[in-house]
Amino acid sequence: MTTNRPASKISCATATAIVVANMIGTGVFTSLGFQIAGIPSGFAIVFLWVIGGLIALCGALAYGELAAALPRSGGEYHFLSGIFHPAVGFLAGWISATVGFAAPIALSAMAFATYLHGIFPAVPPLWAALALVWIVTLVHLRDARTGSAFQNVFTLLKVVLSLAFIAAGFAFARRQPVTFFPALSDAGLICSAPFAVSLVFVMYAYSGWNAATYITAEVRDPSKSVPRSLLAGTLVVMALYVGLNAVFLYSTPIDQMRNQVEIGLIAGRHIFGAVGGNIVGGIICLGLVSSVSSMVWVGPRVAMTMGEDLPALRWLAVKSRTERPVAAIGWQFAIVNVLILTATFEKVLLYIQFTLIFCSFLTVLGLIVLRIRRPDLPRPCRAWGYPVTPLVFLGFSVFMMYFTIRERPVESLAGIATLLAGLVVYAVSARGTSGPVGR
Repeated sequence: MTTNRPASKISCATATAIVVANMIGTGVFTSLGFQIAGIPSGFAIVFLWVIGGLIALCGALAYGELAAALPRSGGEYHFLSGIFHPAVGFLAGWISATVGFAAPIALSAMAFATYLHGIFPAVPPLWAALALVWIVTLVHLRDARTGSAFQNVFTLLKVVLSLAFIAAGFAFARRQPVTFFPALSDAGLICSAPFAVSLVFVMYAYSGWNAATYITAEVRDPSKSVPRSLLAGTLVVMALYVGLNAVFLYSTPIDQMRNQVEIGLIAGRHIFGAVGGNIVGGIICLGLVSSVSSMVWVGPRVAMTMGEDLPALRWLAVKSRTERPVAAIGWQFAIVNVLILTATFEKVLLYIQFTLIFCSFLTVLGLIVLRIRRPDLPRPCRAWGYPVTPLVFLGFSVFMMYFTIRERPVESLAGIATLLAGLVVYAVSARGTSGPVGR
């Protein structure tokens, strides 16, 4: 990159857009059919998504304090390196810098291509997926201003169109015999195994609430802006998730959604008629553009931060004149292309879930450890409700890890093996260094 345009930092609004875009993908449009199979209650379903949002908020509050107290890009890699040991941080960074972001980007790009092909059958899905990744990557290689504008516009479109869909559903759809008020039978449903299993997948849909912590150094006034963006972004997504699931239940017969994947398309046809599928498909396409954009933005910052700390990975820290981490972006870009061309990312996604939950668990636990070890550390922002909110998050994280191991034992063990492999890579990469900067 040779442009002479000066580097600039992004606003709290853009950081919030990145959080929102990271969270909202295809999950909210596809998971309801499996939830209502075991939880046939409007109130229990809405409560499920509210609980998921509250857990995400507890995590966002904890990460907000850590980002303000330890202001540097890198997310879990930076936090865990400083609180526990550089090797622990490296394990989190190892996952993020290899497949933690690349696999979701590839999956989102392929989903975008599938929906676009459904609207315009002449468009080849493979080329559409590759084109999206190439275009978005080139945008983020340019400079912060261009990337920020691109991110804000597509995230705003995602939110506005989702709100329009919710409003249209309640205004024009024929109401189904569903109630959102609690009944005596709901207590049993909320305490049931199907509710517990559904919560695990709901939390997958909420993943991304920590996105702004990966780009802390690029945010103006990060000690205030990053915590605010995490909180605001999570609240926005929580409201959208609850509203979308409520309108699905309000507008569409439960029998037609049970065990179905394309819930958004089914509900769209009930609300808008024959063209409903294309309308919802278009909304999802625009949403996926912003999701890919946000992950292309934040993912390379982990690899870049690792490159700044470890001599063997120094090449990942190379930046352009406009402070774009060009080497790290290129590294992630190459992995994404391989995953799209080989379609191996679905298997990758199955086994990284356990490790991602585990890294978040350690990070929130680190908040408590840091409070004990370094009580005098300046904390411009403190987690509201401490210690209750981090303990709530930790409790549900243990719950989700248990169910992940029980339901996906092979993939979970593969994730643990990947972490162990990361230790070997760390041992080689850490030679000649004393640990991360700012520990």
